[in-house]
Amino acid sequence: MAAKTDSLLATLKLQPVVPVLIVEDVASAVPLARALVAGGLMAIEITMRTPAALDAVRAVAAEVEGARVGAGTILNARDFEAAVKAGSTFIVSPGVAPGVLAAARDSDVPLLPGAATASEVMTLREAGHDVMKFFPAEQAGGAAYLKALSSPLAGTLFCPTGGISLKNARDYLSLPNVVCVGGSWVAPKEMVAAGDWAGITRLAAEAAALKG
Repeated sequence: MAAKTDSLLATLKLQPVVPVLIVEDVASAVPLARALVAGGLMAIEITMRTPAALDAVRAVAAEVEGARVGAGTILNARDFEAAVKAGSTFIVSPGVAPGVLAAARDSDVPLLPGAATASEVMTLREAGHDVMKFFPAEQAGGAAYLKALSSPLAGTLFCPTGGISLKNARDYLSLPNVVCVGGSWVAPKEMVAAGDWAGITRLAAEAAALKG
C-alpha cells in the first residue's frame, strides 16, 4: 500500500489543480489533453460519465506525451478494472464501496477514494488509504470544514473536488491537509466544443501557477 500511496502522491503533486473532465467526443480527448499538458497540468482525470470515456482514457494514455491520465467516477469493481485496462494510471471514486476497495487492493494502480465525513475518512484509513478525494467539497462544508478535520485526522491528505473554481481554489490550497484540488473550470465545455485549445492552455497555465 505504501508504494501505491507514494505513486498517487507523486501524481497529485505534479500540479495544484487536477482537471476533472467529462469527454463527450473521443476525437477531442487527445487535443484537449495536449492543451492541458502544454499549460502545465499533466495529471488529468477523465470521468466515466459518458460512452466515450474509456476510449478517451485509452487515446490519451497512448498518444499524449507527458500526460498521466486517471479515470474518475469509478463506482464498482468492473469499472475499476476496465479503466485500468484502458491505461489509467490512477483511479478516482466519489465515495467508498466494498467492491471498489477490493479491486484497489488487488491492483497496482492507486485509488483516490472519496470521503465527505470524518467517519468515512476513518473507514478509509483503516483500509490503508491516507490520501483521499474530499467530495463534494463546497456542498460538504468547504475549506472551513476541511480545516477542522486537519487536527483530529492528522496525517490524512485530500484532493478537494466539487464546486471549486479559480476564485476559491486558494482557500483549499492554503490548508496543510490539501495536496491539490480538482476542477473542471480549466476546460469549459464551450471551449472544448469550439476547439479552442490555445484558450484551454492559457487556463491551464493560470491554474498551474496557483499556490496556497
